[in-house]
Amino acid sequence: MSKPSRQMTLIAFMQAQNCTNYAGSWRHPSSMTDYLTPEYYQRVARTLEEGKFDMAFFDDRLAIPDIYGGNHRDTVKYGVRAFKLEPTSVLMAMAMATSRLGLGATYSTSYYEPFHIARLYATLDLMTKGRVAWNVVTSMNDSEAFNFGKEDHLEHDLRYDRADEFMEVVMGHWDTWEDDAIKPDKEAGTFANPDKVHRLDHVGQYFKSRGPLPVPRSPQGHPVILQAGQSGRGLAFAARWAEVVFSKYPTLDNGKKQYQALKDGASNAGRDPGTLKIAPELKIIVGETESIAKEKRELIASLSRPIDGLTMMGETLNIDFSGRPYEQPFTDAELAAMSWQSLRDKVVQVSGKKNPSVRDFVEASGRGTLNDGPVFCGTGTQVADQMEEWFKTACDGFVLSGTTVPGTYEDIVRLVVPELQKRGLFRKEYAGNTLRENLGVRRPYAGDWKRKA
Repeated sequence: MSKPSRQMTLIAFMQAQNCTNYAGSWRHPSSMTDYLTPEYYQRVARTLEEGKFDMAFFDDRLAIPDIYGGNHRDTVKYGVRAFKLEPTSVLMAMAMATSRLGLGATYSTSYYEPFHIARLYATLDLMTKGRVAWNVVTSMNDSEAFNFGKEDHLEHDLRYDRADEFMEVVMGHWDTWEDDAIKPDKEAGTFANPDKVHRLDHVGQYFKSRGPLPVPRSPQGHPVILQAGQSGRGLAFAARWAEVVFSKYPTLDNGKKQYQALKDGASNAGRDPGTLKIAPELKIIVGETESIAKEKRELIASLSRPIDGLTMMGETLNIDFSGRPYEQPFTDAELAAMSWQSLRDKVVQVSGKKNPSVRDFVEASGRGTLNDGPVFCGTGTQVADQMEEWFKTACDGFVLSGTTVPGTYEDIVRLVVPELQKRGLFRKEYAGNTLRENLGVRRPYAGDWKRKA
């Protein structure tokens, strides 16, 4: 029997807000406007499940972007991620409209407790019959810190040191119930084997948590771990913990290097690198003809405004760009203090300047515009050609960002997915009922995370 061909992973990058991560998307004439209702998210979920997507996952921030100008006025006025719903609640609305689509949500290790996240996600995984992923983040800026009564946001590497122990506690709680602990016997009056339910008794540098977790294991063992670390410290965190890595590739050549570095990092962390799925973010604009696709791209590109990028950079870098001379270089100390180090490094690389200015950040980052990451534009065949080239050399699949809702995902399912299926690169039917089965990621057993692969 021949071995089945390697299959592409497709993930939709969702936002529980008025726009996608392309802030101008809400301005598109065809974008839906009922983004405060469950129907908005359920329509997209049904489309993704029809297209056999592995998963949809939600980004999150814990504050309205209010660093630019020191307030939220421009964010609200121009609709630049003007609100953010709690993502796991939205996830469950989508779960009720689907049966196979995986669903992920972001929760921060900097502002929640490990026990809370362990209990929440274990319950979500049971209620979806094993379809949930947790996107692990350390958060980004002081605005988030202020909402939780903190004076400022933790320093970059310290956030990851704390997050490592946070993961040990969460994974430990998920392991407190063994898979076969529950054996109800109504005649004997016994429900479960107490020898197979364990206290955690974790005492560490940052956390102390007793257990056991009051939630048993789900059909997929525990939720899939998704992570998007891009800096050196973030990549090391992803190599240790992630099962799916959400990455950003400025170019294919850069992607090949990142892909190999992450696989090597997993191996160095004692893991089988084949257990790590790496999926770069990508925007797809597709049409029945190349000219139609280009017309769509021109319209979408025209929707961005300068305020979009300035507001979003302030949010992610934790820097107010509003009162700074446009051409004044940032000092070494100012660059070191920026929260999103991979974005800072991209601007330094693209601009060719060790100390870039506000102008350099605006022009080289692409934040708020279509230039923020790769765009594959063309017919279904042309887009599939580009995806196939990347898939065969630099990734295991893609995180697909929307530029209109629901248009982006409807177009991909109608024009791109059939072309990928025809080439044997993407499934025609789901492999199973759980997210792990469909991703091709092994089901973990209690204590697996402590052992080397």
